[in-house]
Parts: sequence; C-alpha cells; structure tokens
Amino acid sequence: MLDSFFARLRSTGQKALMPFVTAGDPDLDFTSAVLREMVGRGAHMCELGIPYSDPIADGPVIQASYTRALGRKIKLADILAMASRTLPSLAAPVVSMASYAIIYRHGLAQFVDDARAAGLAGTIVPDLPVEEAESLAELCRERQFSLIQLVTPTTPRERAIRIAKTTTGFIYYVSVAGITGERASLPDDLVENVAWLRGQTHLPICVGFGISSPEHVRLLAPVADGLIVGSAIVRRIASADVKPREQVLAEVGDYVAQLLDALHTR
Repeated sequence: MLDSFFARLRSTGQKALMPFVTAGDPDLDFTSAVLREMVGRGAHMCELGIPYSDPIADGPVIQASYTRALGRKIKLADILAMASRTLPSLAAPVVSMASYAIIYRHGLAQFVDDARAAGLAGTIVPDLPVEEAESLAELCRERQFSLIQLVTPTTPRERAIRIAKTTTGFIYYVSVAGITGERASLPDDLVENVAWLRGQTHLPICVGFGISSPEHVRLLAPVADGLIVGSAIVRRIASADVKPREQVLAEVGDYVAQLLDALHTR
C-alpha cells in the first residue's frame, strides 16, 4: 500500500505531510475525530502512537500524552478496534508507532495480522535493532505490511545502508540526535545527510523529530519525501481537557492546514 501511495505522490511532484497523534489521549473517540480532521484538512498520511510506559526517544510532550492514555487503561485491543472503525473511511494511509515490546508480547504474526485487519498500512518500531529485525521484517514482507525503521544522525553509514535493506514502506530519518520535541531550528547538516541517504536507497525518506514550523517544512521539502510532525500536534490536543473539544479540533486542523500551505508554496 505505501509503495503505491508514495509512487502516486512522486508522479505528481508532491511531498507527504504526516501528522502524529497519540492513541487514547484524551480518549479514543477524540483520537478518531482528530484523525478525521487532519485527513479532512489534507494530511497525506498519519502516524498513530501506541502508548508505552518506557518510551525510547519521545520528548516530554509525547511522554506525557502516553502517561495520560495509559492512566485511562488504554489497551492495544481498544486501539485496534478504534482503528478498524475509523481508518477504512479515511482517504489517507495510517501507520502505527509501536515499541517492539508491545509487538513481541502480542505475538509478531498476530500483531501484523491484527494491525492489517484494523486498516493500518505499517508500523514504525523505534526500539528494534536491525540485527534483530529479520523475523518481523519477513512477516511484514509476506503480508505486505510495512516495517518502517529509523536512521539517526549518529547512525554509522554502513549501518544506515543495512537498515534501509530491511525497511519497507519508507525510512524514518530522525532529524536530530536526542528526543522528540518542537525546536526553533534544525541541524545545519540535516539536508546534506538526507541527500546522502537518498543516494543509498530507492525507499522514500520521511523526516521527523523537531519539525514544527512552516519554515522547517519549506527547508526539508526539497530533499524529503515526507515530513512527520508530532509534538506540536500532541501539545494542542493536550488542551482538550480544558477547552471545548470542537475548538481543539479546529486548532489542530488549522495548524495542519498551515503546514500544508507551506508545503504547497515552497
């Protein structure tokens, strides 16, 4: 699914905006509404974070959203049930972000089968070393379900090439060394690093971590196939406990529209 999705975008010279939302924050009904709002505003693809108690690289905003969701006893089965009700009607693919511990506990094949049945197009597994990825990668290839892996600024280049060979769908390029979160600026060598990686693989490259402004979008759109925006959206959603939910939805939608405008007018 993701191969044909990115092929369509490339054929028309488009780049993908991929907003991130935490499943179950503040509740799964609102998560469903946010997904519909973002896609309705034009988001090309979405990332659905599955809450986990020990996040690897998530900054304080996303960590806090995971804590809130887990405090409400959100379970993987609940998330998949929400996805199965919501995703078939969306005009955009959705991938999950899941810790390998969650996938392993659920059972590798069972997770892939259940995620596909719920309408997910793939999963990002941030804590799965490439040396241990082959079993899950093979299952994903057999079931045409994308296994998306991360390359960071500190990943040795030989290792980055190895990661690219076991990845399907797209490569998630982490823009900064460190944790997620909104940033005023991005590293000076980011564009150069992404351009190098593009020369090593045919896979689309989507850039995440720290992207939060129209200026970031305009900077990275020429070299990336997609841009992932997380903390800035999750921070807006966090206000749903104190603001009317329709207002929060509109604020998230307006922000997505602002980023899309920058993407289209770069």
